[in-house]
Amino acid sequence: MFQLTGKVAAVTGGSSGIGQAIARLFEQAGARVAVLDVNAGADGFACDVSNAASVRETFQKFDRLDILVNNAGIAHVGTAETTTEQDFERIFQVNVKGVFLCSQAAIPLLLRSTSGVIVNMASIASLIGVADRFAYSMSKGAVLTMTKSIATDYMKRIRCNCICPARVHTPFVDAYLAKNYPGREKEMFQKLSEYQPIGRMGSAEEVAALALYLCSDEASFITGQAYPIDGGVLTL
Repeated sequence: MFQLTGKVAAVTGGSSGIGQAIARLFEQAGARVAVLDVNAGADGFACDVSNAASVRETFQKFDRLDILVNNAGIAHVGTAETTTEQDFERIFQVNVKGVFLCSQAAIPLLLRSTSGVIVNMASIASLIGVADRFAYSMSKGAVLTMTKSIATDYMKRIRCNCICPARVHTPFVDAYLAKNYPGREKEMFQKLSEYQPIGRMGSAEEVAALALYLCSDEASFITGQAYPIDGGVLTL
């Protein structure tokens, strides 16, 4: 079960964190995986998902595609008052426009597949209010509704779902704490962990396991859905 043998997958933002965990697990499940990242290494494709020309040139390199994981994204902390126009536009360019451009480029390829799948990385912030995440929540809300739109427009031809994690422990979190809370990293890490009623953050590997299920043939009856992986946040 949950095998991707013979399938071709593209994972954006696949050089680190959740994207890297997804790429590795998909490879273990038998897929040929292309990592698309603005900081791609030797084994990946350098791709700026916010740039139409970069996305177009990257997807032209594929002769087939069965799976697209739109994982690339950036974060921002701030309210409507403290978010600058530049911050807002930067978040939109990567988190919203990036999903649009990559999906648009991938769909013609996915339509040739007998089991085309898109999985978008949304967030718990697309389902509930999260303090000080105004622009980020806006972007992930757009990802959720793009997911439902693609699922509706390509019903019976491409499945499209999104994953909505709560806080996940990645190198990004550690760097964020070191930058913003020097000397208080342990204290703030605990605070972020306790946001989830289960008492900890999720792991990138746990999110990857859900992505694997949604991209596998075992999930062939699932489309247009938002899957929380939230440590109990939605029970509150």
